[in-house]
Amino acid sequence: MRSCQQPQSILSRACLMALFLVLVFSYLFYPTAVRASEAEAIVDKTIRVAYVEFPPVTYRDDRGEPAGEFVDITRKVAAEAGYQLEFIYLPVARTYLYLKNGTIDLWMGLTDIPALKDDILESWISPIPVELSAWFLEGVPPVDHMDRLRNKTVILIGGYTYAGLRDWLTSQPDIQITEAPNHRSGLNMLKRHRGDYLLDYRQPVQQTLSRNEDNEIRESEMRSRNGAWLFSLANPRAAILREAFDDAYLRLAEKGEVPPVRRFQKTYVVPGFPVQYR
Repeated sequence: MRSCQQPQSILSRACLMALFLVLVFSYLFYPTAVRASEAEAIVDKTIRVAYVEFPPVTYRDDRGEPAGEFVDITRKVAAEAGYQLEFIYLPVARTYLYLKNGTIDLWMGLTDIPALKDDILESWISPIPVELSAWFLEGVPPVDHMDRLRNKTVILIGGYTYAGLRDWLTSQPDIQITEAPNHRSGLNMLKRHRGDYLLDYRQPVQQTLSRNEDNEIRESEMRSRNGAWLFSLANPRAAILREAFDDAYLRLAEKGEVPPVRRFQKTYVVPGFPVQYR
């Protein structure tokens, strides 16, 4: 630079101006770059998680916050794996859509859902078991075969697909379908003889049952399911996320901070259960 050979006054002004500009640009742009880098890192470590109304497994509590056994486990596993969670409360049908198009990264759901088989990766870990049951009044025969539902009225919970079984039931000309908005309503409809059987999952019904008011309600198991994390294949990190969650769960299980690792149970289905939904 010629400035170093210039008179002292010119040199001083030029050097001071250069130093001033360096300091200004460093102040303006370096912190911004750091903040942008930190923001990108946070976004990369944030997982959008869907949860549905399925108490006590997953549900929205009185404060509008996600709650339930599966939610608690997922929080612990995500923290252990180094991820932050953004919970999104959705109906089941919207959850399927958002998994397919990548709006959400993960759902705390169930395995073996035909409508999602090409769109998700299931975790190798199954934190909880889930059972689908037929509920009926004392004196009514249990559902020991799907033919028990023939020429009967079956109550289904609104918004539940039953892993595709709803479509099969509604397509049967000799099975009448009626719908309840929630688990309590379903039990009340059964007690008022507005249906012969209620198809609903064991955990939410057991939480809803009242010992004094529902002692005539009986249960027969129709299908066992495995709870799992379902990762959207629309997210290119799906396989990485699955491995991270499974490994984190194993570490936490060794420390006794989550339930012991359970093998995926061979699913039970009542005789006559449609083959395509087993």
